[in-house]
Amino acid sequence: MQNFTPVSALLGGALIGLSAFILLRFNGRIAGISSIMNGLFTTSGPNRYWRMTFLLGLMLGATIWQWSVPTSLPLRQNYPLPLIIAGGFLVGFGTRIGSGCTSGHGICGLALLSRRSIAATLTFMASGILTVYLIRHVLQVLS
Repeated sequence: MQNFTPVSALLGGALIGLSAFILLRFNGRIAGISSIMNGLFTTSGPNRYWRMTFLLGLMLGATIWQWSVPTSLPLRQNYPLPLIIAGGFLVGFGTRIGSGCTSGHGICGLALLSRRSIAATLTFMASGILTVYLIRHVLQVLS
């Protein structure tokens, strides 16, 4: 609980929710990052441009924040490369078989009261909690 920051978490969550609402309201699109990224490679024209703009905005926003307040989010270092690669592969695989990513299901799907998204989000959260417990407390890979 040393790094508990409810104000920034609330503000960040509100901004994410607002951006998801704006995208849905004015573009009729769900802000699921995996679908937006996939569409970047499978569409063309205006449908491709909004996707590119959305993804660039995500990266630019994070970059500006890190540059403006460098101590707000210390970067983690010295993770074993095989663990990073395995994690990335499992996230990609899970996204594919789960028909969407955590942002699509957890933010947009829950807001739309989708049963599939509720089940997916509960599964994501339970898997994340179990993984952190196993890695940090049972295997003691990262302390």
